[in-house]
Amino acid sequence: MTKSIKNNIKNIAFISLLAMFFSCTNSVKEVRDFLADKNLPIGEAYNINLRHTDSGRIDIKMKAKLMLDFSNRTKDPYSVFPKGIEITTINKDGDSILIKGDYAKSFAKTEVSEIKHNVSIYNYAQKNRLETNQIYWDQKTHYFFTENKFTFYTLTDTIYGVGFEATEDLKHWWVKNQTGVLTIKD
Repeated sequence: MTKSIKNNIKNIAFISLLAMFFSCTNSVKEVRDFLADKNLPIGEAYNINLRHTDSGRIDIKMKAKLMLDFSNRTKDPYSVFPKGIEITTINKDGDSILIKGDYAKSFAKTEVSEIKHNVSIYNYAQKNRLETNQIYWDQKTHYFFTENKFTFYTLTDTIYGVGFEATEDLKHWWVKNQTGVLTIKD
């Protein structure tokens, strides 16, 4: 083989390689759309230990082993916590609420979260505790609701039923179908 043929082959290989390199560029939007079409998260976070402050005071603590970020969805962006979540909200007066579940899905636009499997909500000041298998949490209105079976513990009562609604602090609550012994003040 002559030297000019070798150079031509090298040049063709180099131009082909260069063309392939520059043809593989995708915009961020194209990558996001591809991930959304394949139902893949745009990001993952591991061992989350978040503290949110307001005016220098911690008002929310959140722990999760894994978060999958699906914020690339145009219609309903959301985040999933497939290995559980633990959230503590702390009011200005020091009252705190602990929310735990084995799975959670939080929708960014509506600010509604679904928490499932071994859900427990505890108000430390009131000593009220709710246990259920699924609950919805409207963070805009600070409200919990479920249509599933639940057990609600107060200082004096244990209430069982199906269908429960409550303010985020569990101070005001409504029960749909209940059983159990209730203490009534005269």
